[in-house]
Amino acid sequence: MALNAKATQEFVPIKEVRDGVIVLKDGGLRAIVLANSVNLSLKSSDEQKATILQFQSFLNTLDFTIQISVQSRRLDIRPYLLLLENRMKVQNEPLLKLQTKEYIEFIRNFTESVSIMTKSFFVVIPYTHTVLKSDSGIFKGFFLRKNKEEAKLAQQEDFEEKRSQLEERVGVIQQGLARCGIKSAQLGTEEVVEVFYKVFNPGEVEGKIKLE
Repeated sequence: MALNAKATQEFVPIKEVRDGVIVLKDGGLRAIVLANSVNLSLKSSDEQKATILQFQSFLNTLDFTIQISVQSRRLDIRPYLLLLENRMKVQNEPLLKLQTKEYIEFIRNFTESVSIMTKSFFVVIPYTHTVLKSDSGIFKGFFLRKNKEEAKLAQQEDFEEKRSQLEERVGVIQQGLARCGIKSAQLGTEEVVEVFYKVFNPGEVEGKIKLE
């Protein structure tokens, strides 16, 4: 009995990524904010309590849900080793060349024996606009008479309206994180695509999403 193979896209609720905003198949929007980490162990006891209380207060003031996602990846050291090897090739000083070679071997052996992990912290911010639908004849006929250009314009206006509401939520999240001492940045289209590419291709080489 043959099984019908389905494309991966059928299992992903994403319709498209437009201007850094994820558009879902059900019409909902999502934005992703990348946040850095705060090392509480380097803070005093009072500073730790203050940071935790500030974060708790930030979460309690939200009137919408968010999702916090933490992605752990093994650090890919190959680009760094390649950079060192290229510098070693153009090095004219024999002693520096030898030291660079020994350093490369040390880094390679160390990373092979110890798994060095990198963590990325993401905040997913949703916005879903509820639209009341009507199947009554007068409204149905009205929408059927719209030509394609009018329908496209209406869709764009609807997207801009929902994105404006979503951007307000993004601002609330970033301000709240800043008060906790956490830097953050909203991901653009390419960065959002990169995040999801890594999710579905975990064996690929790490990218370079960074905070400015």
